[in-house]
Amino acid sequence: MRVVIAEDSVLLREGLVRLLADEGIETVAAAGDGAGLVAAVREHAPDLAITDVRMPPSFSDEGLKAALAVRPTPVLVLSQYVEEQYATELIGGGARGVGYLLKERVSDVEEFLDAVRRVAAGGTVIDPDVVAQLLGRNPLKDLTPRERETLDLMAQGLSNAALARRLVVTEGAVEKHISNIFAKLGLQASGDGHRRVQAVLAYLKE
Repeated sequence: MRVVIAEDSVLLREGLVRLLADEGIETVAAAGDGAGLVAAVREHAPDLAITDVRMPPSFSDEGLKAALAVRPTPVLVLSQYVEEQYATELIGGGARGVGYLLKERVSDVEEFLDAVRRVAAGGTVIDPDVVAQLLGRNPLKDLTPRERETLDLMAQGLSNAALARRLVVTEGAVEKHISNIFAKLGLQASGDGHRRVQAVLAYLKE
């Protein structure tokens, strides 16, 4: 796997490079701002771009803008805080290959590396703390507590098998919960396979 990293903190940037290298993941370029990220992605066509949200010059949303600019390259965004607007915009439109993690997750090496691999493979990974804050603030009244829990875990990128293990139910029961969620959110069957992301977005926007 080949990645590009954009992070203005030299210490964190170099730490990410070494962490990935230990797993055989090559960092083909490392930038300190959003413009550098866009240029590096265009030059190297990496399998994944990893970026901070707030970077020079204004330290507002440069990283997010850069992440959106390099799509459809898979992007994993790291943020110091829960940036609600940015998280929602990033995963909008049923996008694949996107992730949003709080920087504290990097300290959990296995969790971080798992997110890197899943996003690079086209999956969607959203930090559990982000999901908890956004979903807790915007509940859908029609969902049962178990359906809400299922949707929370779906937003974290768990497969049906993993959901079944976490909820201690059969995969058939998980499929029924998911079907009910889709029905209550008015998501019609389609071939794009993005209804999980669409369900999370509908939940966030309620």
